[in-house]
Amino acid sequence: MSPRIRGLHAVRAWLHARPMAADALLALGVLAVGLPQLFLEELPTGDGFEHFRPPDIWAGLLVAAVTMALMWRRRHPMPVLLFIIGGELVMAVAQYPPSVPDVVAFLVAVYSVAAHRGLAQSALGGATAFVYFLAYLLVLPISLAPEVLITDCALVIGVWVLGRNLRLRRAYFAELEDRAARLERARGTDARAARVEERSRIARELHDVVAHHVSVMTVQAGAARRIIDRDPGSAREAMSTIEEVGRTALSEMRRIVGVLRTDRDPERAGRELAPQPGLGDLGELLEHVRETGLSVQLWMEGEARPPSPGVDVAAFRLIQEALTNTLKHAGPQARAWVRLYYGDSDLTVEIEDDGRGTATFMADNGDNPGHGLVGMYERVALYGGELKIGPRVGGGFGVRARFPLEP
Repeated sequence: MSPRIRGLHAVRAWLHARPMAADALLALGVLAVGLPQLFLEELPTGDGFEHFRPPDIWAGLLVAAVTMALMWRRRHPMPVLLFIIGGELVMAVAQYPPSVPDVVAFLVAVYSVAAHRGLAQSALGGATAFVYFLAYLLVLPISLAPEVLITDCALVIGVWVLGRNLRLRRAYFAELEDRAARLERARGTDARAARVEERSRIARELHDVVAHHVSVMTVQAGAARRIIDRDPGSAREAMSTIEEVGRTALSEMRRIVGVLRTDRDPERAGRELAPQPGLGDLGELLEHVRETGLSVQLWMEGEARPPSPGVDVAAFRLIQEALTNTLKHAGPQARAWVRLYYGDSDLTVEIEDDGRGTATFMADNGDNPGHGLVGMYERVALYGGELKIGPRVGGGFGVRARFPLEP
């Protein structure tokens, strides 16, 4: 952007922040154009112009006072209009001719009343201005043709209608902005509520994992106590199992503390504690999906090894949610692929389809995040992973997540 354009933007911003200064510049501009014409041009002869007095210093002061009243046209439009009407009446009584500055000031005042006041006050101001203007034209010593009289009156009405329409337009855009702000706040509130609920759901699932491990520890500890005297080797092996399972349970418990943000639902808190499904149950999930009519295939690459229980649950839920979205949005002829890549230190999960639901899926989840996208991001972020969601090259939709295999 050139310095000249930047300067113009700066001046415009300064005037927008100081409306009274902008109106003062408007009034000074009208005076700069109209006052020289008032004193330099001679009045026509005949047609009633001989009844006017030649402009003098007092005429100039009256015109300047009437015009400079526009400085307050936005704050006090009705008093400004009445002041300008009063000033023009004084000039008419003093037999000074009408001039460009006071006529322009009158029209601007009519516009300001319509643009900056409510319907009742703007209608009163418009009616007052119209009656005054019509009476002023009728009592002028100048003979006016009927078409000129109609045109001048139509000009006053048109200026008032213009101001009223601009006020309604500003009110309409202000309402749109306010509605957009309210929708944005509501969307943010819904998203926060969805995140809180999803974190609680994840925490409950991790709670089940921890409870399962604690149950294993309890069983192993009881077995070690019974055989410690007659089989110390088996007892040491049981104690090693307790240590390993305890470390895993402690790690998952830390994750629960990290994601749980709200009190648990008492009705759900008392449900039976059991291990959550993992990647070992992926075959059953895919069979269930195929029964609904979606063609889905599974590929596994790399040396498969069991991840931590939490990652196991998170990866399963991610695949489950992605396939559910495919069923909802991809269309009846879509196909899906699930790929598991076991790397040296991470597990990559990919779910892709060739359906037509990309725009629908993004629009639905953009307006109402719910548990879909929120759940995916929360689960992957919980284990320090990475998640990418978006359209595929060639059509369809894809979800790619990377989970570290080590804590």
